[in-house]
Amino acid sequence: MSAGELMVDHVTAAGRDLAAMRASLATVGIPSEYGGPHRNRATEMALTSFPDGSYLELIALQAKPDAAAVAAHGWAKWMEGDAGPCAWAVRSNDVAAEIARLGAAGVPVGAPVRSGRERPDGVRLDWETAQAGAEPNGTFFPFLIRDLTPRERRVYPASRPTTEDFTGVTRVVIAVRDLDAAVTRYREAYGLPAPARQEDADFGARLAAFEGAPVVLAAPLNGQSWLAARLHRHGEGPCAFVLKARKSSAYQVVRNSRWFAAGISWLDDAKLGWRLGFE
Repeated sequence: MSAGELMVDHVTAAGRDLAAMRASLATVGIPSEYGGPHRNRATEMALTSFPDGSYLELIALQAKPDAAAVAAHGWAKWMEGDAGPCAWAVRSNDVAAEIARLGAAGVPVGAPVRSGRERPDGVRLDWETAQAGAEPNGTFFPFLIRDLTPRERRVYPASRPTTEDFTGVTRVVIAVRDLDAAVTRYREAYGLPAPARQEDADFGARLAAFEGAPVVLAAPLNGQSWLAARLHRHGEGPCAFVLKARKSSAYQVVRNSRWFAAGISWLDDAKLGWRLGFE
């Protein structure tokens, strides 16, 4: 995959209680739809889908999960820690080919795994995924996903986007300890050009962004920032998501950033519990 082929399939925010997460998202004005339990006997999800086919997934433990399944789940500590952003996925039409390409680039890659869930209306969804990188699935590099049933059934439970106020997910902000090392890893994995860099004192980070790619790498400016605290608590991984706005006037903004000549408006993280913005 080149920069232009890194298409966000979905981004994931994790927490302990799915109903509470949906309520928090609603307090900042964004609706969600219940998507059903996964077949792993551990998790259930809700989603907010967008017109471009990407979506925001909310994931939490089922009411009575299987203890062994929870212990084996790669995102268990993010769910139990109410971490919010925890992972992201990119679409792949040929998982085997991308596994081979990433492996040749020196990136550890897992074998394809089939999974799925059943929607509340009884529609069965099947897909395959593959992990990229040695970190928990999708926390540094995006994991790969390919649908085995029609993709629109997974993305649009009601046969239409959950909201049209936003067109899709445009940026995945990944908290890292060493910005230069993270930049090198992404460039080697995806053949990316040298990134643009800047500092954002309010966000508390040094940033690196690759032209044409949705990933923004963020390292703390100092040890006292919220980003440093998040890294200490949750480790490296997504720390914020940015959407593309189509209709933003109804949304309350608590702060603004200017990233690489683009304005980013941030929703109320005190209400939501994590950082979500739009441009």
